Parts: sequence; structure tokens; C-alpha cells
Amino acid sequence: MSSTVSIEQISERVKGMVSAERWQHILRVAELARELAAASGADAERAYLAGLLHDVARELPEEELLRLCPPENEVEKSHPRALHGCAGRKLAAEWGVTDPEVLEAIEGHVWGVDPDNLIGMAVYVADTSEPGRGVNDDVRVLGLRGELKKAYAAAVGRKVEYLRAKGIPIHPRTLKAYVRTHP
Repeated sequence: MSSTVSIEQISERVKGMVSAERWQHILRVAELARELAAASGADAERAYLAGLLHDVARELPEEELLRLCPPENEVEKSHPRALHGCAGRKLAAEWGVTDPEVLEAIEGHVWGVDPDNLIGMAVYVADTSEPGRGVNDDVRVLGLRGELKKAYAAAVGRKVEYLRAKGIPIHPRTLKAYVRTHP
């Protein structure tokens, strides 16, 4: 794992930045990301690290999110909370995480990742299907059977369907992930 800090140090930092409820979600995502990665032959500990960091910036004030990650498009301007993945990536890098796949996984858990990034797909699937959410159990099962790419495609597809149904603008990176997983 490319990092100058330990899992224990990261855990303490993240835990200190989020609510108890968010911390429990983060732990469930990290553990599930570890299991999904292992089932797919990816590095389970790198997935766990990315899972620990995926929502580190989720509860930062919008002003701080905008400072860390100035919006690049209308979706980001209209929905600054969507910048928490980008902000999390920046915090992780400041804390000594240098692994590019882990950093992409942290940022991409909001918008989607390159389908060649197994760590990123594991975190994305874990975030959308962890048991505490009460949805997407079938996606989780698919990933745990070692079919991570299919699980990721399903998770991205459901996100796009949900956003369309609600009339919520879809981030360009999410659309790109959708097109790449639904040829």
C-alpha cells in the first residue's frame, strides 16, 4: 500500500471528522470493499483504505468543499455536496496517501471510476450496497461472487436511473462511467 501513514492513523483522523452514524457507514463500506476486492482478486487492504477514506469529507461545510474543489461544471455548482469525493481525495493525499488507484477510488465513489480500477469499483459497489443502506443487496451478492465488473455496471446503472427518475442532473463523469459499462 502506497502510504506514509498507517490504517490506524487514518482511522483516527477520519473518525474525528465525521458523525458516529457516518463512521459506522464508513466502516461497513471499508469492510465490504475489502471483501469485494478479495473476491475479485484485487488488493483487499488497498480497498479497505479507500473505503475508510471515501466519506471523510462528506460532512464538511459546503464552503470548505468548494474551497478544496472548485466546481468544474453546473452539476458541481448546483450540488456542492457532490464534491466530497474530490475533497476526500485531496485530504487523503495531504495525509500521505499516494496510491493513484486508492485516490481515484476515493474521488470516484461519487461519480464513478475507470472500469479497470478494481479498487475503485469495489468501493463504489460497497458504498451503494452496504447492508446499512437497505438497498442493492443483489448488487452486493454479485460482487461477492467475484463478478465485480457486473456489480459495478449494475450499481452505475441504478444510480443513473434513480437520478433520471428524480429529475436530478447527472454528473458528466457518471454519464461517462455509464456509457463505459453499458455499451
